[in-house]
Amino acid sequence: MDDFIGRHRELDMLQRRYDSGRFECVIVYGRRRVGKTTLIRRFVQGKPCVFFSAIESSAQRNLEVLSASIALLQSGMQGLSSDAGATAAVPTYPVYRDFASAIERIFQLASDKRIVFVIDEYPYLAAADPSVSSVLQHAIDRHQYDSKLDIVLCGSSMSFMEKQVLGYKSPLYGRRTAQIKVEPFTYREVLDYFLGMPEEQAAVVYGITNGIPQYCRQWDPKKNVEDNIRDNVIDPDCYLFEETTNILKQEMRNPAEYNNIIQAIASGASKLNEIATGTHMPSGMLVRYLTNLMELGIVVKERPFGEKAARKTLYHVGDSFFRFWYGLVAPCMVLIQSGREDIAVRRIMQQLPTFMGPVYETMCKQWLLQHNGESLPFILSEIGHWWGADPRTRRQEEIDIVASDGKDKALYAECKWRNEPVGVAELTLLRQRSQLLRHSDKYYALFSKSGFTEELERVAGDDPHVMLVSFQQMCR
Repeated sequence: MDDFIGRHRELDMLQRRYDSGRFECVIVYGRRRVGKTTLIRRFVQGKPCVFFSAIESSAQRNLEVLSASIALLQSGMQGLSSDAGATAAVPTYPVYRDFASAIERIFQLASDKRIVFVIDEYPYLAAADPSVSSVLQHAIDRHQYDSKLDIVLCGSSMSFMEKQVLGYKSPLYGRRTAQIKVEPFTYREVLDYFLGMPEEQAAVVYGITNGIPQYCRQWDPKKNVEDNIRDNVIDPDCYLFEETTNILKQEMRNPAEYNNIIQAIASGASKLNEIATGTHMPSGMLVRYLTNLMELGIVVKERPFGEKAARKTLYHVGDSFFRFWYGLVAPCMVLIQSGREDIAVRRIMQQLPTFMGPVYETMCKQWLLQHNGESLPFILSEIGHWWGADPRTRRQEEIDIVASDGKDKALYAECKWRNEPVGVAELTLLRQRSQLLRHSDKYYALFSKSGFTEELERVAGDDPHVMLVSFQQMCR
């Protein structure tokens, strides 16, 4: 099991910016535990670097840590960035009088040689000294055309990084030369992380952890799924037990309100009025809370593919770790708190196949995007989910995945995470549902965990508009 998997695109981009030799300012952001610092540390290996990890403390204490990080570079020592590590490694070092002086010194060091300047957890620094973004802006404006400095600003607070760093009202707006949003692992990356793990088990790990690297590290590949859930997810003493609570406390001012909203959605409320009723919250206030949850990627707002009407908007828990916790673990909390984890985990295991349905749909979307422009019948430009009423039967119908070229071609897909092979009946039903959408050139894809019947394979073999994708094929 390797601690560094994937991230090749992100590493390549960071390296290309470094190789340019000119001033660069790259913004790296993403939700907590997603591996941003690990990515940056891999990138700076062997490079002259001032690696400054901002801390939740005073401006003076952060200035001391930055001063120590500069001293580490000047003394030829690299790789330490923590408060204790940096100050302990350099017993005596000059503390700059302010951040402007410290940043000016870094630009001076980079006047004739390539240096990387990393500020990790930049929101902590900006909270300690709100003027630091303006200070950095003025330094960039003075030196960007005659400097070899490669700045990397990193942060976990999604709303801060998107509004206060990337937003047009930020002092740093227009100064960045690139940005990277670090996303959770895909299923294939989780499969690579747990080399040798059975593919189906890796899919369950992907679903429960949402592909978050730090959560994957908690999973013991020597244990089965049931034992891992009991020992590494629902044990009150384990790392993940209070993770959802900790994230809400770290990111939100009123975590209890957000907790109620997520619980309501996980319990089946999907329309705005349903969520408002379930939380006893005014709609205007609720929209603001939902917006914050969407910025974190915990909640997702969705409309049927091709629809623009706001009244058809539904909300669901998009982060599968949160969905697992609120949907499967929270209902068992009394059992867990009374020491009956074995009973709780058995109940969770009974519901796991249903939980994995939306996870498998996400995996299938990832597979389609991975093969876009290669083995698909056309290049996909839009992809989503569709639901709506059949005017003939007045029944609500649903299609797991709809993708189109933005014009007349469309691919309709169903994703079946079940223990029986998929047969012709599923293809017939998919074709019927596709008639509710107005694309003229229709293609069909069936994804199945347990393969396909011989009859369906014969039908698909004779029809170039039908594609069958087995779970084993997705794992290759």
